[in-house]
Amino acid sequence: MFQTDAPLVARRQVASDLWVVAFAAPEVAAVALPGQFVNLGLGPDLILRRPFSVYDVTDGLVEVLFRPVGRGTRRLLELAVGETVSLLGPLGRGFQLPPGVRHVALISGGLGVAALRLPARRAVETGAQVTWIHGARSASQLCQEWLGDRVVWATDDGSRGFAGTTVAAVSDGAAGGIDTVLACGPNPMLAAVAERWPAAQVAIETYMGCGTGVCLGCAVPLVAGGYDRACREGPVYLGSQVDWPALPAQLHYEVA
Repeated sequence: MFQTDAPLVARRQVASDLWVVAFAAPEVAAVALPGQFVNLGLGPDLILRRPFSVYDVTDGLVEVLFRPVGRGTRRLLELAVGETVSLLGPLGRGFQLPPGVRHVALISGGLGVAALRLPARRAVETGAQVTWIHGARSASQLCQEWLGDRVVWATDDGSRGFAGTTVAAVSDGAAGGIDTVLACGPNPMLAAVAERWPAAQVAIETYMGCGTGVCLGCAVPLVAGGYDRACREGPVYLGSQVDWPALPAQLHYEVA
């Protein structure tokens, strides 16, 4: 884990309400694993750091994807190139690609795409086939950046691709050839993924305070009893491990 003052290098828009920013943080970029996250300090008036999945790493840059809905994310969008943030990371336990994996399905809903670009690249590097199933409320909110060999779109309003949920968009025939499922998105979506694929690896969305395991604000209820800390033992879990009814179904920024 490193803490560094990271300057903003670039910004791009990838959907009507989604942005990607890139920070120069070579120490973090060199060791970040798929599914890990970074905690950004965005100014003295914002006491708590904000957690963001590592979207991608390349040439010493760490990219994060976000939707500007609150003070922290709006501040992130307003940063000028060259301005710095305090970047802490990489944090958490990420996705694991099993040896000999042949066909990986990435299932993302809305902001959940943030955690899946890096594992998609790593899966392609191993020679695995990658199918990306990505959903949002409408076509304008779908992230347009490449994430696999085959893309299945799903929208709540039917404006592009399958009209319905990402899980329903995966036909039984297509699911037969998938040996690894990685998912991130709203918790109700993850619960549906876990019900259909209990061995799926899911990146949990929950509130975080410190991001280092001290504050216990990111407790994840477990089927086996007790709680884990999403920032240390997670954020990636097997779908069968999580007590989904006890986990908050929606976070405030998902319905903003």
